[in-house]
Order: sequence, then structure tokens, then C-alpha cells
Amino acid sequence: MTDAATPPAPGLRQRKKLQTRQLIAGTARRLFVERGFDGVTVAEIAREAEVSEQTVYNYFPTKEDLVYWQLGDFEEKLLAALRDRPPGEPALAAFRRFLLSQQGLLGRVDEAARRQLTAITRVIAESPALLAREHEILAGYTASLASLLAAESGAAPDDAQAWAAAHAMMGVHRTLIQHTRRRILEGATHAGLARDVRARAERAFSLLEHGLGGYAVAPAAGETTRPARMSGA
Repeated sequence: MTDAATPPAPGLRQRKKLQTRQLIAGTARRLFVERGFDGVTVAEIAREAEVSEQTVYNYFPTKEDLVYWQLGDFEEKLLAALRDRPPGEPALAAFRRFLLSQQGLLGRVDEAARRQLTAITRVIAESPALLAREHEILAGYTASLASLLAAESGAAPDDAQAWAAAHAMMGVHRTLIQHTRRRILEGATHAGLARDVRARAERAFSLLEHGLGGYAVAPAAGETTRPARMSGA
């Protein structure tokens, strides 16, 4: 008997739609890696995948969505992680736990995953259109997170604290993306990079947990630098 909490298995129609989506996205990724994002048209992707151009647009409203199509699921899971956190748990703790659990290709150690990650990273880094779309997507995440935090605290949708918290949390995510991309393009090793990214994330979350009150204090007269100190440390 199926557990009531277990979602039903997708039917034949849903499976076929997913297969078509994956076929188109996989074909697009291969062509983008070979020729760059801007060097491939949607018509060429459709022809290579043996579907109509309209079919491509039915599954992917924009060309950029062929690269970022799985990020909608990421947003849903992120918001669910915060909504479903245990009573008494701060939003930051739930956000931290969720973000550190996301590994993707970076969490795999096989050579194929390393090559795939390097290739798609290069495609994104070399395309202004993809970088602009990524910025829009992350801004949307921030707005959704701020809306959730404001609603939970009974504040107005434009509450300054909710937006500041959302920007701070998503700022960690943005920073890790940028650092990971730069290190991949520099040729960083897979396992070493994964450890480096996690360590950076831990330091960033530690700063947010303790607050910015004692961070980056101006040096005293005669000093050129002062060790960073976090309030509450």
C-alpha cells in the first residue's frame, strides 16, 4: 500500500514530457559547450533534438531557460526548507542547512562530472545574456525569501528587516557562486574546491549569526589594519 505522505509516481504522460524536456536541455547544453551560448540558435537546437522550434519554446519560454531550467525547483525547495523548519529554529539556520546540502556536480568526484561542470561554467561566464538572467533569477529568490520572512513575522511586505535578512542570506549564495565559478575557470581541483567552498560558507554564516556590529571596525590612529571581530564572539 502506498504511504499517504509519498507522492504518486508520475504517469506515462508526465514521464514522456520530462524525457522530452531533458532531451532538449541536454542537446542545448552540448551545443552551447561546443559553440558558446550566443553561437547557437533555438532553431538549431530544435533541429538537433528532432523536435519543432515551438516545442522547444513550449518547454523553455526563453533561450536562457535551457541553461537555468532547474532553478525553479531550487527556489521551491529553498522556501519549503524555511517554511518547514522546526519550531524555534531561526530562518538563518534553516537557510544554512539547505544551502550546504546542495552539492550538484560539485559534490561528485568523477572525472565526467568535473568536465561537465567546467564546460557549463565556461559557457555561463562567457555569455552576458546568461549572467544577466542569473542576476534576475537570484533577485527573484531574494524577493521570495523577503516576502516569506515578512509574512512569518507579521510585518509589511516591504519590511526593512525582512529584506535586509533576505539580502544577507542570498548574499552568501551569490558570493559562493562567484567564488566557485572563478576557481573552476582557474582550474581548481574538484574535491579541493568543494572543501574550500564549504569552508567559505561556514565563515560567512558565522558572521551573519553573530552580526555585523563588531565587523570591519576602523583602525585606531597609527594602525593600518585591525583584526576582524564579530559581535558576540
